[in-house]
Amino acid sequence: MAENNELNDDELVDYDDEGEALEGVGNVAAGGDVKKGGTYSGIHQSGFRDFLLKPELLRAVVDCGFEHPSEVQHECIPQAILGMDVICQAKSGMGKTAVFVLAVLHQIEPKDGETSVLVMCHTRELAFQIHNEFTRFSRYLPDVKSRVFYGGVPVSEHKAILKSDPPHVIVGTPGRVLQLSRDKDLPLGKVKHFVLDECDKMLEQLDMRKDVQDIFKMTPHEKQVMMFSATLSKEMRAVCKRFMQDPMEIYVDDCKLTLHGLQQHYVKLSEAEKNRKLNDLLDALEFNQVVIFVKSIGRATELNKLLTECNFPSIAIHRGMPQEARIQKYEAFKNFQHRILVSTDIWGRGIDIERVNIVINYDMPDASDSYLHRVGRAGRFGTKGLAITFASSEEDAKVLEDVQARFEVSISPLPDTIDVSSYMTA
Repeated sequence: MAENNELNDDELVDYDDEGEALEGVGNVAAGGDVKKGGTYSGIHQSGFRDFLLKPELLRAVVDCGFEHPSEVQHECIPQAILGMDVICQAKSGMGKTAVFVLAVLHQIEPKDGETSVLVMCHTRELAFQIHNEFTRFSRYLPDVKSRVFYGGVPVSEHKAILKSDPPHVIVGTPGRVLQLSRDKDLPLGKVKHFVLDECDKMLEQLDMRKDVQDIFKMTPHEKQVMMFSATLSKEMRAVCKRFMQDPMEIYVDDCKLTLHGLQQHYVKLSEAEKNRKLNDLLDALEFNQVVIFVKSIGRATELNKLLTECNFPSIAIHRGMPQEARIQKYEAFKNFQHRILVSTDIWGRGIDIERVNIVINYDMPDASDSYLHRVGRAGRFGTKGLAITFASSEEDAKVLEDVQARFEVSISPLPDTIDVSSYMTA
């Protein structure tokens, strides 16, 4: 629990000078326990019942088809439901969202008019998805009300909700949460659980980090703080700990962040050859759903148009779209109404579509972290998948080298033929 742990200006990161801000913080003492995951044979013998969750939660877990917890769930949930502060890094697709959703729903004691849980993330789509998880797991907790607040929706709508039917759980993006709080429409004085998902992305961006800090200061000194991500540098871990008191630190496979069951290959080609190669791959490969990542809004729009003209009925999602259209397309893809999605990196983190088994990096991501988050859209929670990356420049080759060195994974040239059973789950 973060107890009497007010963040004073002189204790926090200096947002005006990132270089000076991080200097020296790498030596901050952990304070709490540090766990590093490895092979954990006991996981498969355990079940969610061993966590002693509320019966209503267990019933929802069973309804969702979950039987055995993943390694990160096995490590985190017993600590999180006791109210401990938690920093957790675990690879994509291992059920981190369920950790904090179950933990706070287990602890929550809903009171009319009081918001006691605040969960924030960096994109509207991820906020929408996290809120859906709260809805799913709280189906047998009818007294618990949750809402999602993000930009792109008239702020008056959110203010009306907060006035007429204030929720116990709020999931949102920092900008909108801060606006509602500053306008006194969203009181944060009763918050008992403060959660950041994809915390590194939120705290790396200085403007978003400042918003998070301002919101944090409006919450009580005594509360549970939990932060999660698939990638977390040592410098960013130190920044996270500034918000916490003696956190439990759990780093599952923090050197080998590869995804079991996911094949990874690259294709060396020129920029002009990308469209033909993509066409050939979509013709030759069998897939449930595929996500194709590009580097800009313009390229997403044009590639989507080209695929449609080539009789590949795709859809595109990017930041240039109105929020309502983005959510509609997200739901259509999740509901299997479309099988091919073209996206910018807005889709690269946290979004969980269980039928996606192929990811194609049409454009190379700009960093190794982005690569991991992108390919993590396939092979979720240990299922099979295939990631294919186009490399068309020296810069692309450098990112590929960085990925292989950092995550201790071998990314091989794409073979002429691939056994379907190696990337399609039976």
